[in-house]
Amino acid sequence: MNPALTLDEPLAPRKTRLEEAWHLLKQNRLALVGLIIFILFFCTALIGLVLTSSQDPVFDPSLVRLQEKLRPPLAKPNLETLRPDEVPLFGLYLFGTDDLGRDVFSRMLQGAWVSLTVGFVAVGIAVLVGILLGGIAGYFGQNHICLDHILMALLLFFGGTLLVIGVIPLGIVLVAISLAYIFYYTMARKKPGTGGLSWLSVLHIKALSIDTLIMRIVDIMLCFPSFFLILTVVALLPASIYNIMIVIGLTSWMGTTRFVRAEFLSLREQDFVTAARALGVNNFRIIFRHMMPNAIGPVLVSATIGIATAILTEAGLSFLGFGVPPPHATWGNILSDGKRFIFDAPWLTFIPGFVILIVVLSFNLFGEGLRDILNPKLRERY
Repeated sequence: MNPALTLDEPLAPRKTRLEEAWHLLKQNRLALVGLIIFILFFCTALIGLVLTSSQDPVFDPSLVRLQEKLRPPLAKPNLETLRPDEVPLFGLYLFGTDDLGRDVFSRMLQGAWVSLTVGFVAVGIAVLVGILLGGIAGYFGQNHICLDHILMALLLFFGGTLLVIGVIPLGIVLVAISLAYIFYYTMARKKPGTGGLSWLSVLHIKALSIDTLIMRIVDIMLCFPSFFLILTVVALLPASIYNIMIVIGLTSWMGTTRFVRAEFLSLREQDFVTAARALGVNNFRIIFRHMMPNAIGPVLVSATIGIATAILTEAGLSFLGFGVPPPHATWGNILSDGKRFIFDAPWLTFIPGFVILIVVLSFNLFGEGLRDILNPKLRERY
């Protein structure tokens, strides 16, 4: 035995969490392929934004060449009928042209950035809402909402609604009543021995717990078919890429809420949380410093797979004509434009269809691998 070795020295070199995660990812070939495709997609979207969005773009996705319509992939342009500024960059149409003679490769480049933006922003909104509601349900879920809280919330809601639609006098009255009661209740809590209006205490009875309220809202949202709910809302709102992102985000937070609530219910009774409470640490610090880092793993997996779902949802909306409006090109509206020429120009359908398939599949594969990396119980399989 080497006397230089002591019991305090590790017998094997220690790995950081990042090194261990990378080692596990390399062993999962499918997840690694998904990550590589995602990185390529991200770089392609950034390059497409730069090359298609300037005043004089390198690839112009809106340039119409009617004399060059429905040209197949890798076809060379007819230089005799085109102006110099209409000639494609590489001297050929990489993905062919559509029914208006627009370069499909340029439109796919622009659509990559639109799909990436919609996916990340929509999932970001869903994750924020899910973490907020799931954290409240998991940590403060045992607390109860009283009847007067519900009544005051309804008065504020209806009063604000009346003010928005123009019924000013009644709206002001309802808002004033609710604010006056909130002020009275706040002052009464600061001075518990002052008595007050005893008949109002009848309203201050426990109605339901916070956890019950939030989870019943989740159940109600899950009862609606998500795609048809999004389709209905998008049909009522003005056509805009921002409305698409917000609507998709606000209709897909339920899974994240359930993940965070389940993790918080488990972590709330752990010894380190009990110790933090005993030391007088406030709830805000306990939640965001001690509990959230331990609960973020399932959220990351859900977000990764949610990006793929958001991209697929945007493509479906664009295919039906309710997605991002022109002149923005998206993979969904390229696919929609090509369905009329499925036999004459099948590349208009197959190219965006296969790209959507590959990108969505890569996100799902990477999400599955990320789940295995972040879950210690599943690491033994690798």
